[in-house]
Amino acid sequence: MELDERKEKILKAIIQNYRETGEPVGSRTISKYSDLNLSSATIRNEMADLEEMGLITQPHTSAGRVPTDLAYRMYVEKLIRKEECAPEADENELAKTEHFLLQRVDRLELLLEQVAKVVAANTNYAAMVSSPRYNRNKLKFIQLSRVDDYKLLVVVVVEGNIVRNTIFDTEESLSDEEILSLNLMLNSRLNGLSMEEINLGTIRALNEGAGSHRQIVSKVLDAVAEAIRPDENVEIYTSGAKNIFRYPELTDGGKAGEIISTFEEKQQLANLLTDGLKADGQQGIQVYIGEETPVQSMKDCSVVTATYELADGLQGTIGIVGPKRMDYEKVMNTLQTLMAQLDMIFKKK
Repeated sequence: MELDERKEKILKAIIQNYRETGEPVGSRTISKYSDLNLSSATIRNEMADLEEMGLITQPHTSAGRVPTDLAYRMYVEKLIRKEECAPEADENELAKTEHFLLQRVDRLELLLEQVAKVVAANTNYAAMVSSPRYNRNKLKFIQLSRVDDYKLLVVVVVEGNIVRNTIFDTEESLSDEEILSLNLMLNSRLNGLSMEEINLGTIRALNEGAGSHRQIVSKVLDAVAEAIRPDENVEIYTSGAKNIFRYPELTDGGKAGEIISTFEEKQQLANLLTDGLKADGQQGIQVYIGEETPVQSMKDCSVVTATYELADGLQGTIGIVGPKRMDYEKVMNTLQTLMAQLDMIFKKK
């Protein structure tokens, strides 16, 4: 839907005024915008056209107008196009605020908790952050070593330098030369493969090369499968859920209570945040407005999510939940800055 310049300015003014006040916007209010220089009568005519186009609605007789979901969608699409053309964030500006995130946090879960708090504090909306997960794990390295005569340790390193250790019993005692030979064979055959790429032909070749040590190869493959298997247990870190009570349109009819319950229960949040990682090409900023939101309790909200990446293939999602009149530009800028900050933090490690 294309709007002429006058209608576009009036619609933008309605959205901005309603965002700030939460009250329906009348023609007299819009006429005070200096860049319009239009009479109230002209603005009323333009607002009538916008209403016919489904971009604004009148909630009560004799009340002003409020934007519809379609209006917010048009507004957001223009913002997204603007963001795509915007220059990259200034590294000096990122460094100035980096300490709010890091503060020498050494554990990833503490960092993600801090991210949620920063997002909620900066936006005055509710924030959620998913722990990172791998979608396409690939094997980087295998190391077999002796624990004692009948126990072996297998160290499996996957993308992102995630390490998994497994100790298992053997029916035989292996010499140093045999362990070295197995290590060379396993790494030459398996390095760089995902679980889907370890097929029957690969396993047959490993068994043939292992000779009498097939049982050991089988246990190593079990350890590799466990290490590469996608982690289904996604942790969700939240903050600022009580910010929902700041917005009267979300407190009517128990709506806020339902949203708070969703934040406490977290399973629907996990589904929402991980669904974006499953679809190819969905790694930028995603905006769900009203009925577009897949979580039933958030149908009167807008949800904005963005994918962050910590290392090769290690991805998670940051989400912001607020009223449909949220400050989309501020939310998008906050997410862009946070993703850049996380990138800077982990490049330094």
